[in-house]
Parts: sequence; structure tokens; C-alpha cells
Amino acid sequence: MTKNTSDIIEQYLKNILRQSPSGMIELQRSELAELFQCVPSQINYVISTRFSIEHGYVVESKRGGGGYIRIRQVELGSGYMPLVHIVKTLGNELSQREAEAIVARLEREQVLTLREAALMRAAISRDVLNLELPYRDELRARLVANMLTTLFLSEGGETES
Repeated sequence: MTKNTSDIIEQYLKNILRQSPSGMIELQRSELAELFQCVPSQINYVISTRFSIEHGYVVESKRGGGGYIRIRQVELGSGYMPLVHIVKTLGNELSQREAEAIVARLEREQVLTLREAALMRAAISRDVLNLELPYRDELRARLVANMLTTLFLSEGGETES
């Protein structure tokens, strides 16, 4: 299977992140675009779709001369606090790709069991949520928020009054 440019850029960034003792890298968009012989907007695309908070990364950027992109990998930690954070940051709509990224991250960081993750994936599938957009994404966001809230409560968390 051949990899496309976006996959190659993603792998490159993940490799240098793994090698970074601080868990953070700082790059220049134009230098990356030159390295991969692509337009800077492709670098933006890779970073925004594959290095989001849902995937376990925080991205900061500064535009203009001397601008940079800083990518930092963040771990959720254990217990129910990661679930609280995700529920509080969910918007009113959630695409299947975004929802699956959240589930994959929670599974990878062992906040969700394999079974919990499988149940969530089944419930948020576009095949199950057989509605037109944007209703499907709105329902998916509510389902994910409610499932994570239920997990949070089962972990011993308290709801805010």
C-alpha cells in the first residue's frame, strides 16, 4: 500500500515527537512544506486533522515571519477527570471521524476498556445513526457526551450542581 503525502507528513511528525525528550516539537510551516515539496496548506491540513486534542495533541501556532507550529503530546491520565474534560469541550456536533478519534484515544490510554470502546463505536456509527446531516452529528455529540458522563459517574465522579 502506498502512502500519500499527508500520511508521510503525519509519520514524520510523530517520529520526531517520539524522539523529543520534552514531548514537544516546534516547526516552521514553510520549512515542512519545502521538505515535503507541498503547499503550506497541506501542512495545515495534516496538523488540524491528525494532531487535534481528540488525537492527544495540543497545537499552538504563530503566523508571520518567524512564525512556528508547536505540537505537544498530552496524556489524559487516569481516573474520570479526562472524561470530564472531554465532555466539557464537546461541541453540539461531532462527526464520525472526530468521535472515533476520541474513542480511540480513550481506549489507547486505557480510560475505556476494549468492550466499552466497541460499544461506543457501534452506537456512534453512521449506519446506526441513519439520519441526514447535521442531525446525525448533533445526535452523535449528545450520545458521546452522555456515554462519557455515564462512565464518569460510574467512576465515582460527582456532577456539578
